[in-house]
Amino acid sequence: MYKDLLFKFTEHLTVLNRSPATIKSYVLYAKHFLQSINVKDIKKITTPMIENHIAGLYDYRNDKNKPYSIGTISLKIRSIKRFFEFLEKTNVIFIDPAQFITEPQKQNATIKPTLTTKQVRKMLNQPNLGTLTGIRDRTVLEVFYATGIRLSELCSLTIYDADLMGGVLRINKGKGAKDRVVPLGKHAKKFLREYISKVRPRFAKKNRTSRYLFMGYLGSPVSKAVVSIMIRRYRKAAKIKKQVSAHTFRHTFATVLVKNGADIRAVQKMMGHADLRTTQTYIKSLGLDIKKEHKKTHPRERDKERIITKPRTERIKGHYERRSVQTTY
Repeated sequence: MYKDLLFKFTEHLTVLNRSPATIKSYVLYAKHFLQSINVKDIKKITTPMIENHIAGLYDYRNDKNKPYSIGTISLKIRSIKRFFEFLEKTNVIFIDPAQFITEPQKQNATIKPTLTTKQVRKMLNQPNLGTLTGIRDRTVLEVFYATGIRLSELCSLTIYDADLMGGVLRINKGKGAKDRVVPLGKHAKKFLREYISKVRPRFAKKNRTSRYLFMGYLGSPVSKAVVSIMIRRYRKAAKIKKQVSAHTFRHTFATVLVKNGADIRAVQKMMGHADLRTTQTYIKSLGLDIKKEHKKTHPRERDKERIITKPRTERIKGHYERRSVQTTY
């Protein structure tokens, strides 16, 4: 029914440089909404209709009696809002019925478990550096820990993204289709140089046209599934009981930087967060004692003057009382 509008909505999101995953989600959920209300004329869709649809999202239960998560509901609502914003912008409708619809706020957002320095070292020491795959795997782990990049971003890296001379890694088309540059650090740079010069050429013999950075024996790029399995295997070998994933390294990277005093905006840029509030959750997760930090860092708290001038409150009180007597009628 709304096939043409959904197609134009897809084109609109593409022009805005939204990621393929975002475009797919927005269009799919907008389509689900239109199918659920079953109104032929788009101009007759009202705010109460949208609110009624959203109420149904909260009431939904799947076959296992599980509801939608707050994140899923937020994404569905956001898709509807972006769709009607597009309709208003292109003059398909004159009033946006979803304008004042709001997404549910995530309460008590917490950061997933992170690794200690000792646990990271155990993980890094698991790959067998006497094998090609062992060197590749160690390089992958070093890059995760040094840069905090996402799993999808690592699997999309090309040989042109690793600037070993400059000591940086270029992330092209990260989440939200945003590009950024992150420092590699000396250990990740050392292993990347070894991998690129001695390991990757042997993997690429069967696929010389591939430009992907991390490859397997057959020359195909490593997949997210392969990297995830590899991390789980080394976690077990390191006898770490907590669950560890690529995102665990990402959380560990950010947490370590914040804990050691890194500027929050610098961390935001390295993580590729669009919103600073996302980065700030790492501060909350650390449970930092802000009073202690204030006392340790504020110049007046560190002032070593021997005589501390005290407020003369008794003089103020006496002066106030004398004035009160004079002005009483």
